[in-house]
Amino acid sequence: MSRKAVTLMLAIGVSLLFAATCIYAGTKVEDTFKMETKEYGKHTKSLVEFTHKKHVDTHKVDCGQCHHDDKGKPLTLKEGDDVQRCVECHKETGKAPEGEKLKKKEKIAKYHKEALHANCIDCHKDSNKKAGDPKGKGPAPTSCNDCHPKK
Repeated sequence: MSRKAVTLMLAIGVSLLFAATCIYAGTKVEDTFKMETKEYGKHTKSLVEFTHKKHVDTHKVDCGQCHHDDKGKPLTLKEGDDVQRCVECHKETGKAPEGEKLKKKEKIAKYHKEALHANCIDCHKDSNKKAGDPKGKGPAPTSCNDCHPKK
């Protein structure tokens, strides 16, 4: 084999290794992270600290309970799968403007903040009810300051 062919094969191999590393690095999700959405100009409350491990291991929440397709169908995901950020589909930052005549489902589909809050708060209330609190208050946080502690 010529020296040129060996150099070319080595260059291709290094390129493939680099590409694979970049792809993996782009899909790796940290266990605990701040739910920061750069599309918001300024956050008015402190950012939520979210932990995948606690939700999966302790509360037995699977990925599809939060991550869904464009029709709301739960996604079947495994560690390392590529996942779009919520704001990729729920494009309008913030909440629906007061007086806008949309049903809850329409608000959730369109507005990022509506989608996040409905996803988290509704699940937390259901969890609290299953734990024996008929009003949905309990160990899972359901108020603003529980998730967004004062700075």
